[in-house]
Amino acid sequence: MSKIPTLEEAQALLEQYNREDFHLKHAQIVSGVMGWFAQELDPERVDFWKVVGLLHDLDYEQFPEQHCVKSQEIMRENDIDEQIIRATASHAYPVVDIKPEHIMEKVLYATDELTGLIGAVALMRPSKSVSDLEVKSVKKKFKTPSFAAGCSREVIQAGADMLGWTLEDLMGKTILAMRSLIQETE
Repeated sequence: MSKIPTLEEAQALLEQYNREDFHLKHAQIVSGVMGWFAQELDPERVDFWKVVGLLHDLDYEQFPEQHCVKSQEIMRENDIDEQIIRATASHAYPVVDIKPEHIMEKVLYATDELTGLIGAVALMRPSKSVSDLEVKSVKKKFKTPSFAAGCSREVIQAGADMLGWTLEDLMGKTILAMRSLIQETE
C-alpha cells in the first residue's frame, strides 16, 4: 500500500536528490505557496498540497533531461501515493503527457514558474522582498521576455487559463502566498 509522506519525510527524500540551496529553497517556497492556496481551496488537505510542492522538482537537480519522468520512478520506489506522483508530474505538461486536472495540479502548474518570476522581480526592489511588491511590477516584468527568461510566460498564462483566473488574480494571490511565508519566518 502506497503512502502519503509527512512533510518531514518529503523533505528528507528531497534532500536525498537535491543538494543545491537554490533547489531546496525553491521547493520550500512552492510548498508554502501550495499550502497557502490549499487553505482556501482544499483546507482538509493542506499538508498534502505542501508535500506535492516539496516534491515537484525532486529529480530536477540530478536528472534534468528526465525531469518528471525520473521522479515518478523514484517516488514509486519509495512507495509514494500515486496522487502525489501524478500531481508532481503534471506540472511538466505537455513535456510529460499528464495534464493537470485537479485544482491542486492546476495551482502547482500555474505557480511553479510564477514564484520564480515574482522572486526575481522582488530581488530588483530596494527592499529585495515581496512584502511591498505589487502586481503591476510583476506584470511589467512579465511583459519583458529577457527578464527572468527561464520563467515560462506561456506556462504561467496557461496555468491562469486552466484555473479560470485572470493573470492579475493569479499574480496577486501568489504574491500574497509568498508574503505569508515571510510572516511565518518572522
